[in-house]
Amino acid sequence: QDTDEFILPTGANKTRGRFELAFFTIGGCCMTGAAFGALNGLRLGWKETQNMPWSKPRNVQILNMVTRQGALWANTLGSLALLYSAFGVVIEKTRGAEDDLNTIAAGTLTGMLYKSTGRV
Repeated sequence: QDTDEFILPTGANKTRGRFELAFFTIGGCCMTGAAFGALNGLRLGWKETQNMPWSKPRNVQILNMVTRQGALWANTLGSLALLYSAFGVVIEKTRGAEDDLNTIAAGTLTGMLYKSTGRV
């Protein structure tokens, strides 16, 4: 069967462009960051409250650590993905080409901007 599954407008590409993929990248990074941060918060909360008896204050302290770390990691990875995607789209539109150089340049610019804020 050689027929296409979907009806595309005349001149449309069969693949998604960098702009369409940006939304998936940003959302995926936010969700990954939230999951990683929640696990890290659970580990830290468990470690910090190991001397406390099992009670409501201990539960609340662990949950606070989980939500705090989850939000921190989600914001960090989401911001990095947003920068990377924005640089990628701008470079692609500026150059008018879709190749690996755009990806390398977007990653380099994202890393440079992230490190320029003085974070270690």
